[in-house]
Amino acid sequence: MNTTTRAVGPEDLARTGERWRSHLSRGRAAVAEMAGSEVEVASSGAWVRTSSGRDLLNCGGYGVLITGARHPHVVTEVYRQLTTNPVSTRMLLEPEVGRAAEALASVTPAGLDKVHFACSGAEAVEAALKMARTHGKYHLISMERGYHGKTFGALSVTAREVFQDPFRPLLPEVSHVPFGDAERLETELSRYEGVACVIVEPVQGEGGVIIPPDGYLRDVRRLCDEYGAFLVLDEVQTGLGRLGYWWGADREGVVPDVLLVGKGLSGGVVPVSAAVATREAFAAFDRDPFIHTSTFSGSPLAAAAARASIQAIREDGLVERAGRLGDTLLPELERIARSILGDRVREVRGLGLLIGIEFTVPGLAADLLIELMAAGVIANHSLNTSRVLRLTPPAVLTDNDVSVLLSSFEQAARAVLA
Repeated sequence: MNTTTRAVGPEDLARTGERWRSHLSRGRAAVAEMAGSEVEVASSGAWVRTSSGRDLLNCGGYGVLITGARHPHVVTEVYRQLTTNPVSTRMLLEPEVGRAAEALASVTPAGLDKVHFACSGAEAVEAALKMARTHGKYHLISMERGYHGKTFGALSVTAREVFQDPFRPLLPEVSHVPFGDAERLETELSRYEGVACVIVEPVQGEGGVIIPPDGYLRDVRRLCDEYGAFLVLDEVQTGLGRLGYWWGADREGVVPDVLLVGKGLSGGVVPVSAAVATREAFAAFDRDPFIHTSTFSGSPLAAAAARASIQAIREDGLVERAGRLGDTLLPELERIARSILGDRVREVRGLGLLIGIEFTVPGLAADLLIELMAAGVIANHSLNTSRVLRLTPPAVLTDNDVSVLLSSFEQAARAVLA
């Protein structure tokens, strides 16, 4: 990995865990200890370097690094903005935010032309729910095992009791239906005709990489039109090429009222998200610029990262490359998993570079996650299910990186049986 690292002394590194336990999260520190207490100090492309000098292939990051770490174009544009005008006054118009909005609207489905920038996926969700409210859509319908974030509105539509229970009561007027079941959705919509907002993911990432039946999103769009519902498509994880398409919406030719964007929009450099809406959905936000604001929403620095990441994805052909890499990795990972772990594997599934491996044995996903780290690969668990190990590698993987991933996966699979 070609990178330079800031000099960090052994004593400072040793205190990292202590600082996390004292000032951040004891639980998070404990998770790191389970993974071997590695401390990451640098990153470049598909690789992360640790304080011990190990280079780890980063197939985790929860979907952020579609362009890899520190993509040269993103870093260049962010640095340019950093040295000119990183944070605006918000009284004057600022050109970089306009350029970023134009770039984003140029790659979203036709008709999604209005952009509200935010700093996180959950904030984009909150903006979309408020847009729905401006149209009288107050009853929220989300999907079982769906994940939309942990702020109050986003948490209310994230159907997982372990996250919700400590913070009840949440928003009223929320119901959940099974993902992929258009009939159940229609039943629910018929109860709230004219006042519903549906929020759904094209593929449930945190739910365990759950892919709905073909035509499901088209059915959701049709039913929302039929029952006067507002449709929010959460592509915070699935968008910007992750599935081998610019958007999961493109896979079925669907245009939602609001499309949520995040993770990869940052270019892995500066956190940024967006809610991209039709003109009709955005109308109230258009009329009153102060109806929904945030100090750092649409900061020039974040906008530079967003515009540059879109350019990098487009110019490097990363959408198409994600599709090709997924077509290579998915069957090979399944072959290895089934040959070594047999009936402990329930299913290997995915689209593009969003890949999930579901196990029949409790705890096996966590064990394999740790063994993968020991073998040199970072992966993720799935927040809404404990039996799925998730891989979200960048679309900049080389042939050698692919070989490393597959050989490391084989090594880790054998290790969990030892």
